[in-house]
Amino acid sequence: MTVDRLFRARRAIVGEVETSAAVGVVAGRIATVAPLDAPIEAAEVIELGQDEVLLPGLVDTHVHVNEPGRTDWEGFDTATRAAAAGGVTTIVDMPLNSIPPTTNLAALDAKRERARAQAHVDVGFWGGAVPDNLSDLRPLHEAGVFGFKCFLVDSGVSEFPPLEDAGFSAAMAETARSDALLIVHAEDASVISQSPPAQGAEYEHFLRSRPDTAETRAVAQALDAAHRTRGRVHILHVSSADVLPQLRAARDAGVDVTAETCPHYLTVDAAESLTAPPSSSAVPRSATASTRNGSGPASRTGTSTWWSRITPPARSSSSGWTPETSGRPGAVWRRCSSASPSCGPRPGPEGTP
Repeated sequence: MTVDRLFRARRAIVGEVETSAAVGVVAGRIATVAPLDAPIEAAEVIELGQDEVLLPGLVDTHVHVNEPGRTDWEGFDTATRAAAAGGVTTIVDMPLNSIPPTTNLAALDAKRERARAQAHVDVGFWGGAVPDNLSDLRPLHEAGVFGFKCFLVDSGVSEFPPLEDAGFSAAMAETARSDALLIVHAEDASVISQSPPAQGAEYEHFLRSRPDTAETRAVAQALDAAHRTRGRVHILHVSSADVLPQLRAARDAGVDVTAETCPHYLTVDAAESLTAPPSSSAVPRSATASTRNGSGPASRTGTSTWWSRITPPARSSSSGWTPETSGRPGAVWRRCSSASPSCGPRPGPEGTP
């Protein structure tokens, strides 16, 4: 056998096992995984040292590249360079915060054109489901998007508005007809609007502005719509273990639902963050010990998957966040949201989901 490039590694991860291996690549794709000393001809041979481990490339399915429109936040060149440096060989780009967002074919074509000339790793795309693009979902699905993202609460950017109840049900029905996946930022807008607004620099105020019930009520809405339409739904960045019984019950009832969580929702206790700087914010917000402790078992039983959910900072200062001095209630948390490298949509109009 002849390959373009051959990696000989005394230490390689194959499946779930560390072993020695020879990995042959043809036209950029793995063509063979053979024993270390297998007689394979290659145009180029790369011998890894004993202290080097050959790993499968990672796939990051929750990346906000933000190009075109907000390339100063992050563009395809820097995003894919960083991915490659970290061992990520495929990213899937979220439909926001680019301008325009990926909610129709023209916007998808614009993103593909930008990525084509700059990508250092493989790039895929999510489409967006917003109030005015129901008729665009099938064409986007047929054009190759991996599924559709929607918000049930303000996304933080005006060009990507949330779906209300009727709009969400319609989007769920439409994606079900195409067997497409609908991925949901699940926080209930009415619960948040009735909660005390975040104000000042205390994290405790931020916590009160995003209660657990906002997440559990939105998840219930998503599960009900998936059950009625027999659609496929994925719950993004679950922060509260209170959601887990809902997910298990839905799966037991035959609902096609998956969910994800993130490392900070398994490890960070909000009670320990009461003096944290505003740049520590992310929404859904960090869990308390009582709502955090059940999330670990879920990741081991198939209810949840791990996604990195990283959004680059929109702007920063030497302290990592830009203070707001206007004195408006919640101003500090709104401003920190646009500077925070932690992920997800943040509160306020300057949020960077």
